[in-house]
Amino acid sequence: MELLVISTVMLLSLAFFLGTTIWIGISLFIVGIVGLTLFTPANPWAILSNIVWNSTSGSTMIALPLFILMGEILFRSKISENLFKGLSPWMHRLPGRLVHVNIAASALFAAVSGSSAATTAAVGKITLPELLKRGYNRSLAIGSLAGAGSLGFLIPPSMMMLVYGILADVSIGKLFIAGVIPGIILASLFSGYVLIRCVITPELAPRDTEEVSWMDKIRALPLLLPVVFLIMMVLGSIYLGWATPTEAAAVGVLGSILFAFLSRSITWNIFWEAILGSVKTSCMIMLIVSGASFLSVTVGYLRIPMELTKFIATLGLSKYMLIVIFSIMYLILGCLLDGFSMIVMSLPIALPLVKAAGFDPLWFGIYLVIMIELAQITPPVGFNLFVINGLTGDSLGSIARAALPSFVIMLGMTAFITVYPEIVLFLPNLMIK
Repeated sequence: MELLVISTVMLLSLAFFLGTTIWIGISLFIVGIVGLTLFTPANPWAILSNIVWNSTSGSTMIALPLFILMGEILFRSKISENLFKGLSPWMHRLPGRLVHVNIAASALFAAVSGSSAATTAAVGKITLPELLKRGYNRSLAIGSLAGAGSLGFLIPPSMMMLVYGILADVSIGKLFIAGVIPGIILASLFSGYVLIRCVITPELAPRDTEEVSWMDKIRALPLLLPVVFLIMMVLGSIYLGWATPTEAAAVGVLGSILFAFLSRSITWNIFWEAILGSVKTSCMIMLIVSGASFLSVTVGYLRIPMELTKFIATLGLSKYMLIVIFSIMYLILGCLLDGFSMIVMSLPIALPLVKAAGFDPLWFGIYLVIMIELAQITPPVGFNLFVINGLTGDSLGSIARAALPSFVIMLGMTAFITVYPEIVLFLPNLMIK
């Protein structure tokens, strides 16, 4: 009964403060202080100071602002415009044609940006006007962007993976590599859906009258080289063991500055804006990570995870039923919270249960990221919906309906990696130490 009272007080406090206008990180600190003060003799201030230092001073945390800066620079450069021009000739003969550019460009930009909203905005501001001008079905164009834009969290480098890795004490490098195959499969499923829809209903994607030769395709390839080169530098160096995620992030920043300079799309003002943007985002995430770490310690002091694990064990649930319960929980949370809040609110409870059920924490990280991707296109707080609303002016309801096929595909992907976890774990197990 005492544990039930403590858990209820903590949960209601967390829900209350997250529902206010108080910053998420500060809310987490407040709830942790309340829990330690009311239910333990421990000094919350002494614990808080140690946790803040330990959670933000590690070398892994340095990678966070670097990856964000790389994404900020690329977001402000011509890279998304060049992606569209470079991919268009290669998608010319596929049913759906330029709709596939939405998906391919999002997948490639995701591999250098680390952000779902940035991927959606950078690709959408180029592709959507062009698709709608050429008479492509509005719902198909918007829905494909909403789903593919969420790949910014799954295809590394990913801010969500960084936060999860820090809080769950999981290798960031292995998390990045683990997201590659699921990301490619998910992008392929999005394209497969578009292809099938356009074969069944050809008028969704009007046929282009202009011919595209092999020479046109070859001439377009140099436009893709900056992104491909950055992906090889960042992910390749991590996979081959040549660099840590932090070192790879530094190389990525230098590469993004170089390519932005060569494309003549960066000025001192743009560079300064990118730095300010990365500082603001990094400080926000670090505050959340510190608050989440403090709350995790508080929950541990209160023995909530241990007692909850024992309780779940007495229910005799299979590990797959546990994932079904988690999926329902995350779908509900996705309607109410952003991705960072979903991680910090659930991880202190979910991770011990997942480990007890025999799931690899590395696998659970990828599963959780896909569930957060679902939240990106779930009203009323789906960030991708708001980004596309800003680009098109369409209502959130119509955008959410257009994104429904992508939602179903991603939900199916969670079931797929649950039944076949080796899809996630194959590449990390091959990594050079």
